[in-house]
Amino acid sequence: MIFGVCMKYLKDPDDAQDAVMEIFEHLLPRVANYEIRGFKTWVYSVARNHCLQQLRKENPEVATDFTTQVMESGEVLHLLNDDEPGDERMAVLKRCIEKLPEHQRTSITLFFMEELSYVEIVEKTGYLLSKVKSYIQNGKRNLAICIKKSTS
Repeated sequence: MIFGVCMKYLKDPDDAQDAVMEIFEHLLPRVANYEIRGFKTWVYSVARNHCLQQLRKENPEVATDFTTQVMESGEVLHLLNDDEPGDERMAVLKRCIEKLPEHQRTSITLFFMEELSYVEIVEKTGYLLSKVKSYIQNGKRNLAICIKKSTS
């Protein structure tokens, strides 16, 4: 089982075999320090964590450029049923946007209506980047709920 877990994460049989050996070398002297209730799930977690640590050592960072014009795919309008007439769809969307908390409403409006990137919204509002992403995600979820209630 441990070899299978290592293969899943490391994708190379030689690396997986090495990882299994390392796991047992480190595990056997320390196993008495743990209170193990479900050995199978515990050893699975140990193997998975070992592989993830190994992968992090090989590639410690994921390149992400937040200064570019990052945009999500899709539009808010897809939340509306295509069965609804256009004017009615926009009226429902506008009513639901007005019901959003201020931060979500501002972020959703700037992102989808004015087509600003995350970075541009941060610059315009002063919100933190992580908050902008959260406001948009939560706003989309709240819009979907509101639109579903309004159209059903």
